[in-house]
Amino acid sequence: MATLADTDAQTGEPDEPGQLAETQESATLDLTAPQRRALRNETLIVLGMTLGASAISSILRIIERLTRPEPLGSQTSTINSSVTPDRPWLDFLYAFVNQTLPLVPVLLVLYLLTQVARPSERPLRLMGLDCTRPWRDLGWAFAIAAGIGIPGLAFYVFSKAIGINTTVVAANMTENWWTIPVYIWAAFRAGMVEETIMVGYLTTRWQQIGWGAAHIVITSALIRGTYHLYQGFGGFIGNAIMGAAFGWLYLRTHRLWILIMAHTLLDIVSFVGYALLHDYVTWL
Repeated sequence: MATLADTDAQTGEPDEPGQLAETQESATLDLTAPQRRALRNETLIVLGMTLGASAISSILRIIERLTRPEPLGSQTSTINSSVTPDRPWLDFLYAFVNQTLPLVPVLLVLYLLTQVARPSERPLRLMGLDCTRPWRDLGWAFAIAAGIGIPGLAFYVFSKAIGINTTVVAANMTENWWTIPVYIWAAFRAGMVEETIMVGYLTTRWQQIGWGAAHIVITSALIRGTYHLYQGFGGFIGNAIMGAAFGWLYLRTHRLWILIMAHTLLDIVSFVGYALLHDYVTWL
């Protein structure tokens, strides 16, 4: 993956293979023990108000599902539902607000990253949240989305067939002119929130407090899998594998836009594809 190397801070040209590790090493802060504890506590607070809270809710949800009379494989998990289907204008406002407010914690973690950095560093650029190579990033995003999405769909069908996952209704909003754009916005929101917090922010902070690559990738993947546990054990396994792949890719490339765009593409296919095809494809 040397072609995904970060760009040189001075010239804007691609780094030579092997220079990426040096770039990241230069961004690592020399922190005291109290400073490391403070950053660790910061990550716990951020998780507690964002995806960590979702993970706890998902644990409770799977317990509730497993204690129902009907088996897990006969149950349904619904995403993107209408709130007021009889009043489309209000339904749109609910949908837009529900998909926009979760972006506020993204702004928070990006702000926090800028507060613990050397004056000469630009944390957003070090994470690959710049616009220096949009078309290359988008090309890699399509390739990653295809490489993960096709096996992921097959695994979803398999996990449903063996009864370890619910049927996931990915798009259940009342049809209106704005429904597809809202699904696309929801897909971008999911990619932006999950990849910025779970990968960009947490990887940066965990590196700063001294964690190794394996520790970072495994922990992030397990948290990602856990907050998808409401879908069933297939959702946990599939998303944990995706989280491990994304974590590894980020450590290799430090191009967060690639992961955000890949995640967005995966969810666009899931949400919009389900909305368009669920009446015609029975196994969805």
